[in-house]
Amino acid sequence: MTPEQQIGPRLRALRTDRGVTLDVLAARSGLTKGYLSKIETGKKLPPIATLSRISGALDADIAHFFQKEDSGGDVDDRVSLVRAGQRRPAVRGGTSFGYDYASLTRGFAGKAMEPFVFTFPARLEADCFFEHPGEEMLFILSGSVEFMLGGRTLMLAAGDCLYFDSSLPHRGRSIGAEAKALVVIHRPERETA
Repeated sequence: MTPEQQIGPRLRALRTDRGVTLDVLAARSGLTKGYLSKIETGKKLPPIATLSRISGALDADIAHFFQKEDSGGDVDDRVSLVRAGQRRPAVRGGTSFGYDYASLTRGFAGKAMEPFVFTFPARLEADCFFEHPGEEMLFILSGSVEFMLGGRTLMLAAGDCLYFDSSLPHRGRSIGAEAKALVVIHRPERETA
């Protein structure tokens, strides 16, 4: 089963294990019940920002949707060691927006940060911007990136580091050769009533 094919069943299993209805998940995530149902049945493949919202609403690790059942002997619920050859794509071939993520952690219970090696697409959808609660850090590993953030355009090169409030609309694209970055997303703890 590819990573894309396992998202729906894992979402349904996680939601039901936690005793959360589609209605409650929709209210917590800000997504519609119909859209969530389509994700669960495999009719929609959500972008990583949407999965981040869903995992936050379920107080889960986004890597839950992508890790293999047997995650190996180098992880437990308080330590995660992912060796270079063990990285798994979070979205193989990119989402419908062309972004590729390789997860750098798995098996760590309740982590507040989500680190990825990220590959920027060369072309972007005209109106595709991402916004989500929390903070984000980009460290450009290779290539050059045109990054749009809160109405500004920044040119980033290998070695540049950008840290920002991820509720600001943002997106980026490779300029010239493929650009890669270390991306760390910090999501705030979900408030409980």
